[in-house]
Amino acid sequence: MDEMIRGTAAGVPFLARPPERPTDATPLVVGWHLMDPPRSEAAMAAALPMAAVPAWRVYLRLPEYGEQREVTRRAAEDYVLKLIDPIVSTASGEFPAALGQLRSQLGTDGPLGLFGGSAGGAVALQVLTEQDVDVIAAALVNPVVQLERVTDGVAKWFGRPYPWTDESRAVAARMDFVARADELRKRHPDLALLLVRGEEDEPEFREPLGRLATVSNAELIDIPGMEHALAAEPGIEPAPQNEDARRVDEAFSDWFSRYLST
Repeated sequence: MDEMIRGTAAGVPFLARPPERPTDATPLVVGWHLMDPPRSEAAMAAALPMAAVPAWRVYLRLPEYGEQREVTRRAAEDYVLKLIDPIVSTASGEFPAALGQLRSQLGTDGPLGLFGGSAGGAVALQVLTEQDVDVIAAALVNPVVQLERVTDGVAKWFGRPYPWTDESRAVAARMDFVARADELRKRHPDLALLLVRGEEDEPEFREPLGRLATVSNAELIDIPGMEHALAAEPGIEPAPQNEDARRVDEAFSDWFSRYLST
């Protein structure tokens, strides 16, 4: 049983990889793709198949995430209020309903794990911090941990400072997961959290991730030579797994196999 299942759960498109012999107690691992390659659920499923994990592996599509030219336009207009916040907060808010329908469609009440990369990692962190879902383990690669740092880094790419306002600063505070680490731990005191970062990723991703690992008692893995993306451009269609993705896939697979059991 290895064919992927394509469907929607509470309006959220997903791809699901089934385990060999699913039961009603099979673990469920659910996650979100990057905004860099792999930037679709199909490309994420190819990059991180987690074939060794005896669980359903489900890849959700980020909402309001369309053609790359439109994404770049929205980022240039207002990276926080027109791009990141609508995507991350919508995905986080719709997750509990999507999870309920996923469990019903896939026929499992097994333990839950979350994964994600970059903006998809921020979704997972926001779910862990704000949503009432029982999560046993999580594994994130190069996530957005402090939105203010990332936004200022993106602004340099556009060649002008980001025009911070009270509204955008409130969003950045909500997505400062170092500052909110106590909230996450109070909601999930026994969470097994794995953080993976590329040694060649930008400092606005790497440095906050290191701080989050310290304050949240998470395990931190550095991958030599890896940058931010896990696949080559354009990153929409499934592609052969590259060496960076293979190493992340191996780390995620080991983590979920260790901490999720029926």
